Amino acid sequence: MKKTFVFTCACLLFLASCNSAKPVKTIENLKSGIKGETTASAKYAAFAEKAKAEGHDTIAKLFEATSKSEGIHAANHRKALESLGEKMEDFKPSFEVKTTKENLESAIDGETYETKTMYPQFLADAKTEKAEKADKSFRWAFDTEMKHLVFYQKALTALETKTEKTLSFVYAVCPVCGNTYDFATVDEKCAFCGTVKEKFIKI
Repeated sequence: MKKTFVFTCACLLFLASCNSAKPVKTIENLKSGIKGETTASAKYAAFAEKAKAEGHDTIAKLFEATSKSEGIHAANHRKALESLGEKMEDFKPSFEVKTTKENLESAIDGETYETKTMYPQFLADAKTEKAEKADKSFRWAFDTEMKHLVFYQKALTALETKTEKTLSFVYAVCPVCGNTYDFATVDEKCAFCGTVKEKFIKI
């Protein structure tokens, strides 16, 4: 009886230590990241349709490419979350579509927040909690969002100066990490994850 009691206590202590070892902040961050990236993917797809309707074809292409990229980030975050034994609750993306100029400004605001505030904090938390898969997913997203921000800033300038024809009309998206390239400057291998360019998604 005494041995059974001791064994039971040991098991309970083990389970308690397992639960306390869970990366609580990172799990919360992954869920927030999934919501943000899923919403961004849907939003940019809608922005692409609006740009087409307004005759901004090159900007529509950019939104299509970034929409694909954000979807890949959301999927990667979800995989990292599930590897921690957690599930993502259902949710419905919510956003507003305005003019293409306003949509670009909105995209710039979003990418600025992600690169200056959100992902730096997520990366710090993942490092502290030793959540390696989440760290990798956050890093890929952070590095890609830095590129998206530059793309959007360039597109807004082109829209305002009526030089949209100088923008790329073809993009390439890495299917593994979401890295986004102007098709004219594609690397032989993805600079972030090493995926060969033959596997890139052409948009």
